[in-house]
Amino acid sequence: MDIANRPEYFLQPGYIYFTRTPAVVRTVVGTCVAVCLWDQTNQFGGMNHFLHPRTREPEQATPKYGNVATAALIRIMEDAGCRREDLVAQIAGGARPQGSDSTVGDANVTVAREVLARKGVRVASEDVGGTMGRKILFDTATGQMVILKVHSIRESDWVVD
Repeated sequence: MDIANRPEYFLQPGYIYFTRTPAVVRTVVGTCVAVCLWDQTNQFGGMNHFLHPRTREPEQATPKYGNVATAALIRIMEDAGCRREDLVAQIAGGARPQGSDSTVGDANVTVAREVLARKGVRVASEDVGGTMGRKILFDTATGQMVILKVHSIRESDWVVD
């Protein structure tokens, strides 16, 4: 099945998506970060999209936080039969909007790297930092990611078809 005929899923902030069947996952990030995981052997994958770097409070342990979302995506893939040594990660996002003093984007990227390293998952590529937002398309069948950089994220970027 070619990519044009694959089902699409729009991933909202604070969520995780995983599938064994070919699909295209799309999302839009600014300071948020998306981590895409792909299993090279089984050839399927998933993505998370988190807003904040970390929480240590059990009642806040949701995929809105990078430490939770990244560990959960790895666990979901392991539960589906993946081995960590077969997983390849890609990290995108973590921008610092022009004129902003916020470092949340940097912290989001750092926590993604830390969790992946601690879990022994290799990072194959990163498109992080800077001042531009990103529209992301991730093909779960091939592990390929396409990133379109935008100067500002518009409300229409969030519209789900």
